[in-house]
Amino acid sequence: MFDKLSNQQKGSALAFIGVMFITPDSLLIRLSSIETWTLLFYRGAIPFLVVLLGLIIFYKNNFFNALFKIGYTGIFYVISFSVCNITFIISIQNTNVANTLIMVAMAPMLSAVLAWFFLKEPTNRATWVAILITFLSVTFIFYDSVQLGNIIGDIFGFITALGLAINANLARFARDRDLVPSAVIGKLVVAIFAFFFVENFELVKLDMIIVPLMCVMCVAIPFVLVTIAPRYISAPEVNLFFLLEVILGPIWVWLIIKEQPSTQTIIGGIIIIITIAVHSFLALKKTQIKSN
Repeated sequence: MFDKLSNQQKGSALAFIGVMFITPDSLLIRLSSIETWTLLFYRGAIPFLVVLLGLIIFYKNNFFNALFKIGYTGIFYVISFSVCNITFIISIQNTNVANTLIMVAMAPMLSAVLAWFFLKEPTNRATWVAILITFLSVTFIFYDSVQLGNIIGDIFGFITALGLAINANLARFARDRDLVPSAVIGKLVVAIFAFFFVENFELVKLDMIIVPLMCVMCVAIPFVLVTIAPRYISAPEVNLFFLLEVILGPIWVWLIIKEQPSTQTIIGGIIIIITIAVHSFLALKKTQIKSN
């Protein structure tokens, strides 16, 4: 059945399903009762084992060949990917879920700035306008977080977005290399790093269900689906699907545990979401026109 779909349908289905699996992630993090480093250990170790098994099945005899081909770019990707995973959890646990996801949504804009500065890729006027609007909106949210005492969480959310932007540029720089093994190694690095800070590995009560469910459903499965999706559709199109996480993530948290973001966060978030959605849509139309 999947073979009968067009590339557009395949890519859209993979991106949509992958992002929908991600949306409860923030809620499950909130519902878990284990401390930060224990959570990070399991979010590194379990997805590493699951995806590693998948890669071994996929690559078969070429697995080690693919692993050793990542090069220096792949090593930098491992570092950046690992940092992202750590800062995301720290951010979620130190500010509202909405704030974290809004910060992470800035990744495409930060990626454009880094591409212009490091890769010397031209950035059009529409992108600069979008970057300015998102920057002002984030400043507005930051100011509100300072008043509420959530600024640390917001800063780590911004660092996560910056790390994701670096990852995107590394992948663009090394187009001829498969960096999927780098991300898998990154998960292992997170697990090893967290291991030295864990005081108790025991999972009790609901955590025995929540943590494995989170690691497989919200981390491992989406990782595979979202990695495959860009083979069929463009990056701007994939970015549009990721806006679903920014919208639905805080809604799940609000519905289940009644965590409500501040008015300033809602206003700033709406502006950022609309800006990125419009920018991604225009970029997508431009790409389609060129391909025709």
